[in-house]
Amino acid sequence: MGTSLKKVAKKAKDYKYVLLVMRHAKTEPFGDGGDAGRELTDKGRKQAKAVAKGLAAHKMAPTRIACSSATRARQTCDRMLKVFGDDPKVDYRQSLYEGGVQSVFDELAQTKEKHRELLVLGHEPTVSIACQWLASSESDATLLELLNLGMSPASLAVFGSNEPFNQWQLHSGELIALLTAKDFE
Repeated sequence: MGTSLKKVAKKAKDYKYVLLVMRHAKTEPFGDGGDAGRELTDKGRKQAKAVAKGLAAHKMAPTRIACSSATRARQTCDRMLKVFGDDPKVDYRQSLYEGGVQSVFDELAQTKEKHRELLVLGHEPTVSIACQWLASSESDATLLELLNLGMSPASLAVFGSNEPFNQWQLHSGELIALLTAKDFE
């Protein structure tokens, strides 16, 4: 898509709260532990690191991460934490693997007001559907149409709002951008 990360970061600064919804990075097609045990490929490890570097470079690193407990999501998060350091509080949730869209809303509801940047790291189709439900009427219609196609590995939706996450409901955040792994290269 060729979205400028610098422009996205500038627009995100207009909001008190920034939500990042990410699909895990590229994974192997099959794993020893079934679907939950699938691991990142070399490309996936590079994607996770590139996304983290881009977020950190533009001062968009999260203060809290809610991550699926599936191996590929944990590995994505681990690669990102090597860039972010010890600052983000991380919660690993089985519900983000198997709980559907409600699990994303549950994470928002559990996020304290002190956390202004939240990253929810999960799976398709949950992440793209949750993003559609979260997007306010101010959101760009073209971005919403892209969400109908689903989110590719290591892609990221960026939302902004002046309301604390624990007050978000349907259509509470402006969808600022939909970034793919290539936008971070």
